[in-house]
Amino acid sequence: MSYVAACIVAYLLGSIPVSLLVARRYGVDLRATADGNPGAWNALEQLGARRAWPAFAGDGLKGTAAGLAGIAIGDVWTGYAAVGAAMLGHAFPIFAGFRGGKAVMTFAGGMFAVAPLPAAVALALCAVVALATRSFAWGARVGVFGFPLVQLALDPGGPERVAATGALMCLIGVRFLGARAGAHAGEEAR
Repeated sequence: MSYVAACIVAYLLGSIPVSLLVARRYGVDLRATADGNPGAWNALEQLGARRAWPAFAGDGLKGTAAGLAGIAIGDVWTGYAAVGAAMLGHAFPIFAGFRGGKAVMTFAGGMFAVAPLPAAVALALCAVVALATRSFAWGARVGVFGFPLVQLALDPGGPERVAATGALMCLIGVRFLGARAGAHAGEEAR
C-alpha cells in the first residue's frame, strides 16, 4: 500500500506545472511559444537564464522530493517508482490539462534522490562541458546521457539500478518521440 501511496503523491507532485507558473509570472505562455513544450528548456529559451532558473529548480526538485519520499516510505525501488510517477505527472499533469513537458529535469532531480553520488558527478560533467563548449545544452546532454555510465561505475546498487535508470530514461525518449510525431502531424495538417 505504501508503494501505491508514494506513486500517487509523486504523480500529483510532478503535475505541478512549475515552468508554466514561472513563465506566466513574466507574461509568457510556454504552450504558445517555440515548440509549445511547457517545460524548463522552453522557459530558458523564452525567458533567459536569469528568469528561467526557478523553472529548472522547480522541475528538478519535483523529482528529488518524489524520490526521497519514496525512499522514506519504502526503499530505493519505491524511490525509483516515485521518480517515474513524478515524471509521468510532469509529462501528463492533471493540473494542466494533461499537457506537460518531457520530464528531463524531473528525471535529473530524481537521480539526486536514488543515486546521489553519480548524480553529483554527472552534474559536474554537465558544468565542465557547458563551460568548455559555452553551451548549456551540450553540457546537459553529456550529464543526462552520461549518467548511466557514471552510475554503473559508482553506484553500489549494481546493474539493476542502472537498468531502472534506463527505464526512466525511456519515458523521456517516448515523450520526445511523441512530440516529434505531433510536430509532423501538425505539418501535414497544414
